[in-house]
Amino acid sequence: MSPGFLPAVAGQGAAAAVQLLVTLSFLPSLVMTQVTGVLDDCLCDVDSIDNFNNYKIFPKLKKLQERDYFRYYKVNLKRPCPFWAEDGHCSIKDCHVEPCPESKIPVGIKAGHSNKYLQAANNTKELEDCEQANKLGAINSTLSNETKEAFIDWARYDDSQDHFCELDDERSPAAQYVDLLLNPERYTGYKGSSAWRVWNSIYEENCFKPRSVYRPLNPLAPSRGKDDGESFYTWLEGLCLEKRVFYKLISGLHASINLHLCANYLLEETWGKPSWGPNIKEFKRRFDPVETKGEGPRRLKNLYFLYLIELRALSKVAPYFERSIVDLYTGNLEEDADTKTLLLSIFQDTKSFPMHFDEKSMFAGDKKGAKSLKEEFRLHFKNISRIMDCVGCDKCRLWGKLQTQGLGTALKILFSEKEIQKLPENSPSKGFQLTRQEIVALLNAFGRLSTSIRELQNFKALLQHKRCHCL
Repeated sequence: MSPGFLPAVAGQGAAAAVQLLVTLSFLPSLVMTQVTGVLDDCLCDVDSIDNFNNYKIFPKLKKLQERDYFRYYKVNLKRPCPFWAEDGHCSIKDCHVEPCPESKIPVGIKAGHSNKYLQAANNTKELEDCEQANKLGAINSTLSNETKEAFIDWARYDDSQDHFCELDDERSPAAQYVDLLLNPERYTGYKGSSAWRVWNSIYEENCFKPRSVYRPLNPLAPSRGKDDGESFYTWLEGLCLEKRVFYKLISGLHASINLHLCANYLLEETWGKPSWGPNIKEFKRRFDPVETKGEGPRRLKNLYFLYLIELRALSKVAPYFERSIVDLYTGNLEEDADTKTLLLSIFQDTKSFPMHFDEKSMFAGDKKGAKSLKEEFRLHFKNISRIMDCVGCDKCRLWGKLQTQGLGTALKILFSEKEIQKLPENSPSKGFQLTRQEIVALLNAFGRLSTSIRELQNFKALLQHKRCHCL
């Protein structure tokens, strides 16, 4: 061995070590440096959303979600999967959902039914059913009871035509109240073929995937081939705006859920006491541009796009809640008044945001074609809401159903502008209604998106801290 070889090797090793440190210090910041700028299909930028969300609306949403009206959600977690034989429910203890005892539910909530959001409308649905039955009786008194019930069911079906989600029947014995604060969304360990099949069905069968695209849309697909990620998204350019929006909404929802799991991860368990917190390694696995072949930042941008859609819906539905007839009734009049004041403050903030998504750009072409496309859009999303009943983990199913219902409610609002403009001030509207279930889902779903964007900034700080330590 040459005498000069060791110093040369040492010098090269030192240079390589320095280069490695520089590379390591740079990689963690790649996620955040690529999630910047103006979002596609709208005129809003990421920084504006960050500032608006983190400093203005997130603290208020957090308080709102702690109010009784918004923390109790009635859901049926026992509905069978309508598409395939179930594998059985997850046996991991963190998948379990603890239902709320009846004694804990505020009297004004449990005494009501699906559309009880105001005291004056306690019996609205029963009255409407009676009116419908009376009309049928006036038309033909010889109709059997079964026939009358069928007519009433048809009328209800007509009323459901603006729904983008398959709603749970809150009168079902299997439907139970859940305290969302005691059953937080976090990593449960639910994964594998069951989780893969749910997301695969959503992406491959419902996201308007062109036949010419062979690569799986599902990020959980076992093989992604040699595609660098960037070229994969060129297929989106060939789709119409409405179908691009649909894909981005689903991708954004998936990214948001993944962020919640990364931010509230089971780090360790000592003496039966779990420790939950952010998992940087898991975050990078799901979103780092290197590990995801460039797709991670796109997924996060879709999260911002979804945030804009639901933000727009909140600003549009504000007049519905600003009416004096709406009081978010739980039975505690003082708290109910405070809750409404807080909610209206949030609506004022949403209306002040200067760069809203313009939903009028959608379904704006030929009337017949636009109507057909809108119905296709609605049915695809409704199908996804039904797929949530195929999730094997109860806690994942709970939050999946809530967030898809929240988004479905947002879509219903965006495409009901004329009906909202015609709302009567002092009486329930027949043209546009929201059930309590929809209201709770809408605000909690947006709260989840707001939390995701807030957590994204936390990960940015953690990655920056890690980068400084590398240096």
